[in-house]
Amino acid sequence: MKVFIKNKDELTFPCDTLILPVTEDKGIGIYKNIDSRLNSLIKGIIKSGEFSGKQNQTTLLHTQGKIKPDRILLIGLGTLKEVTREKLRQAGGKATDILQTTHANNCALSTLIFRFLRYSPADFLEGVLLNDYSFRKYKRETVRKGIEGFTLLTEENLRKEIRWKEAAVSASHLARDLVNTPSNDLTPSALVKAARALKNISVKVINRNEAEKLGMGAYLSVARGSHEPPRFIVMTYKGNNNPPVVLIGKSITFDSGGISLKPAMGMEKMKYDMAGGAAVLGTMKALTEMNLPLHVIAVLPATENLPGGSASKPGDVVRSMGGKTIEIISTDAEGRLVLADALGYVKKFRPSAVIDIATLTGACSIALGNEAMAMMGNSDSLMKKIKKASDETGEKVWQMPLFDEYKDYIKSDIADLKNSAGRSGGLVTAGYFLKEFAGDVPWVHLDIAGTAWTDKGMPYIPAGATGIGARLLLSFLKSLNTKG
Repeated sequence: MKVFIKNKDELTFPCDTLILPVTEDKGIGIYKNIDSRLNSLIKGIIKSGEFSGKQNQTTLLHTQGKIKPDRILLIGLGTLKEVTREKLRQAGGKATDILQTTHANNCALSTLIFRFLRYSPADFLEGVLLNDYSFRKYKRETVRKGIEGFTLLTEENLRKEIRWKEAAVSASHLARDLVNTPSNDLTPSALVKAARALKNISVKVINRNEAEKLGMGAYLSVARGSHEPPRFIVMTYKGNNNPPVVLIGKSITFDSGGISLKPAMGMEKMKYDMAGGAAVLGTMKALTEMNLPLHVIAVLPATENLPGGSASKPGDVVRSMGGKTIEIISTDAEGRLVLADALGYVKKFRPSAVIDIATLTGACSIALGNEAMAMMGNSDSLMKKIKKASDETGEKVWQMPLFDEYKDYIKSDIADLKNSAGRSGGLVTAGYFLKEFAGDVPWVHLDIAGTAWTDKGMPYIPAGATGIGARLLLSFLKSLNTKG
């Protein structure tokens, strides 16, 4: 989809569909010139009760040649004082659903209502762009024709803001593509290719032999059951010489649970267990597109977790890169094992901050449903910055505690730690396990197990992979850029 900004009048701009956002209390007064040309058609629709402006309510009207746009799409925003950036994104997504089902090709958005809002038309556009996505790589049918052109009718110079939105959405779409790709094609080696496809990023790949020399016993224990070679991917974007921010994305390209085998029902979705790595890859792509003056290192500890003849077994003890020994209680608690060695590895960079993002625990879904990521960490200031990025992007986070008492939950009788404390406190004890390897570096853990995949479409997220985390991380990194 190509985005344009034009200082044109709604009445005379030729397009398939003109979008008019409407609030419940402001009504259509700002559109009186348009409605006058339509012989009060909009006023009649509202008076009849068919449309009131409630959030995400829509009505499609045919103009019958009375104005240049062929159709008008009314989209509700709710009451004026209740409009938020997130509600604008949702309205943009809902509008896109209508535009797609009516085969609209070139559309335009009236920005008149935004004179009364605290937010930008670019926020509405972001919802449009996020919803304009489909994954059809494996379908033989004709590729779905999407919206080709979307024009914002405004005299404002929104180009820089729109460029940011496009980069963030592109990051999210890349993450969705990677997660939606089946694991027979999206292997650890395929993740390497995806990383190397990014411009202005240096990529180092640590193979099995080198990982053994580095002492990555926790990471390699997960890879033992698979014929696919593990790939520990290190990506560097150097926009300045400051201590780096490190992003770690869990990258289990398929998770069967290993010997602690998962139930068969729904296991096909376990291709999504690399959603953290996908979010990080998308973030790195956007960084290069926006040329942010930051130093960012991304680590993707990639492998499959399968129950092969050489697979790790419950009761095994492995040694992490930092020297701590771990008793494996469940081979299905593999994510924290690969992250443990990733956290150990990145200390050599002396990072200013470390953020790991992972589909880590089923307990996250139980605690928070599909609405929010769980956030834990050892730095209140870092979590505060991520919470601000969450508020800006609508990718919700909810802080969970890491009480010192949780350390007792992961004590092992024969090793320094055990990798699973069982059902009680499953979300937070997994976080505390990672805290043991983060050390004193400012660190935050984001559990996206409940938000990385959706079985039903949401206002601007089609069913399937959500791409969660990419826009959040990019917003956080953007906030570190003092130049804007």
